[in-house]
Amino acid sequence: MKIAILGSGAVGGYYGARLARAQHDVTFIARGAHLAAIRERGLEIKSAALGDFTAKARAEEDTSRVGPVDLVLFAVKTYDNPTALPMLLPLLGESTAVLSVQNGVDSPGEVARVAGEARTLGGTTYIATALESPGLIVQTGTHRRIVFGEAFGELPRVSDRVSAVHDAFAGAEIESYPVGDGRVPIWEKFVFLAALAGFTGAARLPIGPVWGDPFIKAQFLLACREIEAVARAEGVPVAPDVVDRIIPYVDAIPGSMRSSLLIDLQQGKRIEVEALQGTVVRRAAKLGVPVPIMATLYAVLKPHVDGPRSS
Repeated sequence: MKIAILGSGAVGGYYGARLARAQHDVTFIARGAHLAAIRERGLEIKSAALGDFTAKARAEEDTSRVGPVDLVLFAVKTYDNPTALPMLLPLLGESTAVLSVQNGVDSPGEVARVAGEARTLGGTTYIATALESPGLIVQTGTHRRIVFGEAFGELPRVSDRVSAVHDAFAGAEIESYPVGDGRVPIWEKFVFLAALAGFTGAARLPIGPVWGDPFIKAQFLLACREIEAVARAEGVPVAPDVVDRIIPYVDAIPGSMRSSLLIDLQQGKRIEVEALQGTVVRRAAKLGVPVPIMATLYAVLKPHVDGPRSS
């Protein structure tokens, strides 16, 4: 399969490396020192649990040098979408599929406005990786899961192209879960992620102190209920126990776990507040769904959209 990785950082780069290692025709879209490192020595993956390897593959900055592909894995940070989405156009052919694994629920619609609904798949990923330096990705743990499916058209169904992408992923030792309705896993993750990012980011603390306080924990779960209500108002059939499942999950994760939004905030980077808390507030307003906790978190984090501000 001919594959372009648009967003070759910690997430896209990791999956692209596994696909290249499995002999797929992969092109990494990258820039700067990261691009130079991939071209010079390949993309190095370090994983204490799964083993280290280096993937050699083509790397380009300009997508017009690549041409149409079978699959685009779209994995840029959501705040880079204004510049990244137009880069899809040279990669599109009649049978191209574009699979976004971005955070948040806006991505399928934004991708479809450029690539068309017929080419767009919806998905989400569970992985802990970091771009340690140009050309080097470090994986923590063993999670490398992508859950995805059709995002438009007749739902639910596992289409032939979803099955083909699944086969490519599975053959590359990626934990692949094709589903009939690609919106469902996106929203089920989002119910937790938007609250997690909001609370840990606003508190500037990892999950342990947040979850360990009974009052804050209760507010956290109420925030999840707010997001669940928005999903149902939009007609997305998330599981009846989507919030209940969060409790044992968070109970089991290390208290030192930080959301990616908190990590970016602490590192002085831009944060995905608009794609997480912001979109909850905007969608809720259109649907008439009250989201007071998520609105408060959005108000607290919004001033830091371009990075932390000094007092």
